[in-house]
Amino acid sequence: MTDTARTPEACDLLIEAGYVVPIEPHAVVLEDHAVAVRNGEIIAVLPRSQARERFNAAQVVSRPEAALMPGLVNAHTHNPMTLLRGVADDLPLMTWLQQHIWPVEAAVIGPEFVADGTTLAIAEMLRGGTTCANENYFFGDVQAAVYKKHGFRALVGAVIIDFPTAWAKSDDEYFARAGELHDQWRNDPLIGTAFAPHAPYTVNDANFERVRMLSDQLDMQVHLHTHETAQEISDSITLHGQRPLARLDRLGLVNDRLIAVHMTQLTEAEIHLCAERGVSVVHCPESNLKLASGFCPACALQRAGVNLAIGTDGCASNNDLDMFSENRTAAILAKAVANDATALDAASTLRASTLGGARALGFGERIGSIEVGKQADLVCVDLSALETQPLHNVLSQLVYATGRQQVSDVWIAGQPKLVQRELVGMDLPGIIANARQWRERIRHVRA
Repeated sequence: MTDTARTPEACDLLIEAGYVVPIEPHAVVLEDHAVAVRNGEIIAVLPRSQARERFNAAQVVSRPEAALMPGLVNAHTHNPMTLLRGVADDLPLMTWLQQHIWPVEAAVIGPEFVADGTTLAIAEMLRGGTTCANENYFFGDVQAAVYKKHGFRALVGAVIIDFPTAWAKSDDEYFARAGELHDQWRNDPLIGTAFAPHAPYTVNDANFERVRMLSDQLDMQVHLHTHETAQEISDSITLHGQRPLARLDRLGLVNDRLIAVHMTQLTEAEIHLCAERGVSVVHCPESNLKLASGFCPACALQRAGVNLAIGTDGCASNNDLDMFSENRTAAILAKAVANDATALDAASTLRASTLGGARALGFGERIGSIEVGKQADLVCVDLSALETQPLHNVLSQLVYATGRQQVSDVWIAGQPKLVQRELVGMDLPGIIANARQWRERIRHVRA
């Protein structure tokens, strides 16, 4: 039998796009291509002209004026805090935390708050092309269940912190809950778990050593705010006689499981240490700018070989979960910090917010690029809008000109989550109404 007479191969979904941005290979754009999906997995990336001959698809989605790219990976979030959006703005980090955020959380935090905040965040992220989040908040069991309910991919952090909260009252209880979370979700195709010790200034040496031991045993990532502000560095030197990263290194935590978030205060030696040890750094430019925390040397990290990812941080300090905006800010800020217009170019920025994030989370073999064998976490971005015309360079347009409102379609593991800007299986009016009743509850707490 000749190739031309070959029986078409069955697939569940064929997405045709004007442009496919695979991320791997780097800086490549495939014009007029298609991606075939079967059982949630990418089985082919090929020219559109060949796709319909080769495949008999149960569904064909044709987007001739769109870019098809991997789903964005928000590599640092506190998604239940979406309900605290705008509660306290225009304040430095420690004032914001200690005098505003922590007191409100103490009054309202619980399973209901976490479930409702996570649901609101999922809806916002899907409408903005984000298909995976790295979560760092209390009640990880509730978060994981909500992410699973909506078919959203997430790495859920088990918080470790030195003081009692509604989630746990003692060190042993924090670690017991972390173990339960890991045991419950260890084999799930969408939900992973990590340790989330809050920060060097809220976790003691003994608990860090316990995290390191269990992380080694269970092969779990460690998701940690560190080197976020100059004050954090000076306080660490006063209390511990060394900078936070040196302290973490002494405790055995500077390795390829460390997801180091913010990293605005770094020496050249610390950058090279991260590169040597395989540390992933999550750049949260808009939150750092808003809190005046400092500037992550993203270009220097990338050029040293550090795996760079991008995150929004929580809505209480950003105030959105818009990864397209975050990408643009990251790219532009990197140029100013490095005093180099070539720093963190468009292709490298997209890589950081997709494959870089996936690798940081330990998901790099499953998501982050459009490659055969990976999960079909995919996003269509309509580039036909006035704001993205004329279209000279797809990668540049996606980073410097595209808004999240141009995301038309989203799939996670091949399942539709957004179709022509409409959320699938989520009650948008109900979510908005619920957010409004939380506003009233929080307003009463703050009165």
